[in-house]
Formats: sequence, structure tokens, C-alpha cells
Amino acid sequence: MRGYTSMSQRTSTKPFQSVGCAECRNLEGLGFDFTMAFQPIFNIRSGAAYAYEALVRGLNGESAATILGQVNDGNRYRFDQACRVKAIEQAAALGLLGIPDCKLSINFLPNAVYRAETCVRATLEAARLFDFPVERLMFEVTEGERVEDPEHLKAIFQEYERQGFTTAIDDFGSGYSGLNFLAMFQPQVLKIDMVLTRGIDADRVRQAIVEGIILVANRLNITVIAEGIETQEECETLLKMGVELMQGYLFARPAVGALAGMSQHPRP
Repeated sequence: MRGYTSMSQRTSTKPFQSVGCAECRNLEGLGFDFTMAFQPIFNIRSGAAYAYEALVRGLNGESAATILGQVNDGNRYRFDQACRVKAIEQAAALGLLGIPDCKLSINFLPNAVYRAETCVRATLEAARLFDFPVERLMFEVTEGERVEDPEHLKAIFQEYERQGFTTAIDDFGSGYSGLNFLAMFQPQVLKIDMVLTRGIDADRVRQAIVEGIILVANRLNITVIAEGIETQEECETLLKMGVELMQGYLFARPAVGALAGMSQHPRP
């Protein structure tokens, strides 16, 4: 989920007041409304959904960029909290909990999190309200964030794992810091960006880079997901490299009001 401002714009001295689940569901204070589209992440060999990622969309189909363009210093925290609650509420209503072991993946704004232990309050309240097990929640932060305060982000990840959430680095390979980002903190999941997976079947350089990332992830016991998969050839190449979890238009596009199934099953 891109379009976030940098970590350097996080202001630790700004007055902070946490909000609860009910307040986050009331969007009058936010100034605009939005909904969620859900895109699945599949285990390609089994065909089972590993997770559904919640992606912001406008009520009339506006893009994520349109919605994120309305986020500013004054509403960033409330927006971040509202995204979490809305994702949990809608995923529960759509029946995600009926899919065995399937996670709900939520993008979060690290520069909207002031104190991790306090900022998860609305998330935990929503999980209780909608009977959503916390161990089925996954939180993604994009590697495209410029990290000015790595210790702050590391503390967020540690608190989230303490609460039982799965942690993930999204868009890995697309941003500022690459492996330096991974060296700061080790998530449970690493999502390789489409900048590395696109056309990988015909690109020896991309193959070598992704093989290196997979090797590092395996050594650190990190689960790998390949993003942006659009062709059968990309899928088959990544399968041969040992990546079984994938996300992309080849399998399903983001859908509002539905949890899409796999539109195609590759030939292993």
C-alpha cells in the first residue's frame, strides 16, 4: 500500500489521544469516507487462500491514491485506526473466518503510530467485537517507507508480535533501503515487490536477486510471498525457485464486497 508520507514526518511531541473501536467506525471526524477491497494471497500448490489483503478504495470506486491523498498530519492517526477497524469488520462480514487458517492482512502507517502498545487498542477492541482471532491478523509496512527512526519501527513490530499479530514487510525490493531495512528488524513475512517479479521468467538478473532474497529469508525463517504475478511463466518460475505464496492479477484482482477465489490454477 503506497502513497504514505515518510517516517521523518512523524512528530513524537504532537498531542496524542488514542481512540477506541466505536470512534474509529464513526468517520465524521475523519472528513471523508472509504471502503475496502480485498485481494487474496494464495498457496499456489494447494490452491488455499493464505490471506486476504485489505486495500483502501473510495465509495464510488476511487483509487487508493485518491483516498490517501486526503490523509494529512491532522487525520493520519484516525485514518490508520479506521482502516484497521473497517478491514476487520468487513472481512468478518464477508466470511473470511470461514476460510481455514486464512489471515487478514492490513497495511499500517508507521508514522501514525506513536506508542505501539496504545495504538493497538482499537484493533484489539475490533477483534473482540467481531470475534476475529488476533493470530489471524497480519500487519504490513512497506519497504518503500524512508525509515528515519528504525528503533521506533522495530518497537512497533516487537509489540505487534507480542500481541500475537503476524508482521510483514511489503513491497520488498522497491524502496530506499533494501537489505538494510531487513537487517534492522526481521518480520515473519516478506513480500517481494513486483519490480523484481515482473518478467522474472526471462530475466536472469531478477532471478539471481530473488534467489538471494529467498536464501536470506530461509536462513532467517521468514515466509516469502511474491507480489504482482500476472503471467503463468512468472508463476512457474517462482514455483521452481521455491516460492509457493503469491498475489497478483493472474489469480484474482482486488474486489469490493467479496472475497474472490483463484481464477486460475497454475500447472505445478
